[in-house]
Amino acid sequence: MRAFLVICLLFIHSAWSHETVDEEFIGWHQKVGMKNAELIKLSEEVTLNSRIVGGAVAPVYAHPYLAGLLIDIIGFSSPSACGGTLLSANRILTAAHCWFDGFNQAHRITAVLGSPFLFHGGVRVFPSAIAIHPTYDFRTFANDIAMLYLPVHIQFSGQIQPIALPSGSLLHMDYTNETVIAAGYGRYSDVTNPTTNTMARNVLLEVIELQKCRSYYGDLVLDSNICTNGYGGVGICQGDSGGPLTINVNGEPVLIGVSSFVARDGCELQFPSAFARVSSYINWIRVQI
Repeated sequence: MRAFLVICLLFIHSAWSHETVDEEFIGWHQKVGMKNAELIKLSEEVTLNSRIVGGAVAPVYAHPYLAGLLIDIIGFSSPSACGGTLLSANRILTAAHCWFDGFNQAHRITAVLGSPFLFHGGVRVFPSAIAIHPTYDFRTFANDIAMLYLPVHIQFSGQIQPIALPSGSLLHMDYTNETVIAAGYGRYSDVTNPTTNTMARNVLLEVIELQKCRSYYGDLVLDSNICTNGYGGVGICQGDSGGPLTINVNGEPVLIGVSSFVARDGCELQFPSAFARVSSYINWIRVQI
C-alpha cells in the first residue's frame, strides 16, 4: 500500500497537554532525553572551561553529516536531546520518537550542525516542519523514522556535509558481521557525572543477526531493523536517538541506520542496540527529499 505523507508544522498550537503521571508510565523524553540533555549541557560547560588549560575538542570533520537536536517539550522548561543526519542542504533524518514518544509532544526543535557540542557553537536552525513515517508506532518504536524540513539551505563546508544514502547492492545487504559506526552527542556511558569526554563521539559496532536480537527484545525487532552487538558495553549510548549508523564504502560513509532503541535499564549492560534500517524506508525517504 502506498505510504502517505504526514506533515506536522512545528510551531502550531497543540491541544495535547502534559499531565503528572507515575514513573512507570512516563515517556522516553522524561526517562531518557531530558536527563541526557541536562548532563550533556553540564559536560559541555566543564569541557569549555577546561579548554583554557589544555582541553581539546574532537574534530567535527570526522562526522560532518551529524546533526544535534535540542527538543522543546510541551509542559517542560528543560529541553530533551536527540541526534539526526544531514541528507541534503535542507533535510535532516531522525527518529520519530524524538517528536512524539507516546506521552511527550515536541513543539520546537533546534538543529545543530558543524559543532562538536550540542549546546554551544555551530550553525543553529529551527526546522519548519517534520514528516513522520505514516506507520510509526510509539508503543513499539516500529518504523521509528522522521524527516525534518529546514527553512533555509545550509551552506556546506569541511564541518558540514550531507551523507550518501544506500544504493545498488547496499539496498539488499544484510550487514550481519559487518563493522559499522554510530555517532552522536549523547553520554558515552551510564555514568551520570559530567566529564570532558562528553561531546560528539563515535563507536565501532558489529551488526548481528536479527534472530539473535529478538532473543533479547522479542517481537519489538522487525525485519526493518538493524541490530548491533553490545558485548563490551558498547552501543548507541555513545550517541543520541535519531543519530546515524554508517558503513564505510570505498572510504566514504553511507547511512544505513537511524538510532532507535536500547535496553531500558542502561546502555552498558551488553544488550544489543537497535536501528531503523534505512534501506527499508528508502522510497519514503526519497519522497521527502
